[in-house]
Amino acid sequence: MEKNDLKALVEEIYENLLERINLDENPTKEQIISYLKDAIEVVSNINDKDIDSIEHAKEAFNNSYKEIVKQSLTSYKNTNEKFGELTELNKKTIEKYSGEHIDLEVFTEKFNEIQSFMTDEVKKANEVISELSKKVKLLEQTSNLDPLTKVLNRRALISYLKEVCADKSTPYKLHVLMIDIDNFKSINDNYGHITGDKILVFIANILRKALRDGDKIFRFGGEEFTIVLNRNSDEQSDAIANRLLKLISSNNLIYMGQKISITASIGMTKFLENDTPDSLIGRADKALYISKNNGKNMVSKVCE
Repeated sequence: MEKNDLKALVEEIYENLLERINLDENPTKEQIISYLKDAIEVVSNINDKDIDSIEHAKEAFNNSYKEIVKQSLTSYKNTNEKFGELTELNKKTIEKYSGEHIDLEVFTEKFNEIQSFMTDEVKKANEVISELSKKVKLLEQTSNLDPLTKVLNRRALISYLKEVCADKSTPYKLHVLMIDIDNFKSINDNYGHITGDKILVFIANILRKALRDGDKIFRFGGEEFTIVLNRNSDEQSDAIANRLLKLISSNNLIYMGQKISITASIGMTKFLENDTPDSLIGRADKALYISKNNGKNMVSKVCE
């Protein structure tokens, strides 16, 4: 692992440890020890040459999403407690004046106090929700991992391809595959969007298990994945693409008691001299378009 990667991991551990301490009202030594033990285990399992492994390690230390959820729950809990107190106060006020001659002025004043308190609490809750939403949006903009499938995202793909294209001395062949799940809209329409999400995770897991550590998997967007195959000949890459096609079509997702058959179309290209990320992705996308138009569930290739 490079020096910069090591520094980044240490900084991630340090920053998140401080964040945990700051968020806990009464942090203990045992909690810190437990966190550091978890960090040691994550670092020990890193494959130094694999960007996927390194980015997953960083994400493991970055508990921002967990902390945001924690803050949300705390906020809702506090708000619910306040409304519980108001409900009780409301009940006592009604009981107090039940069966008695009501002093309308005092009664109105009491309920105005309750209404004012409720309005303030709603305003505070909305402010917290707004702030947490901003944090989630910022995390999504800066993260390299797709939150649903846990593979690298489009942002990471462009960054990686920029590095590849900038290195004019690339000594090995590199192939790019664009994979699109066939009839995905129909699946969402027939089974629902939750099922669609399950399928995306299902496909990501198939790709992760089928490829080598040195190959990269990215979620390009929607139902599309991009794979970068490193150090493979044209023949080897063709064989890998066809094997992925068969794996996807031969594995059925069982969800809510239903067996869902899935196929995919693949467009393929290879890295050429003077390529840019846009030209590489453009050719792969062109090849994918050919597969889609020629019946789907097939591999097409455009290399010039």
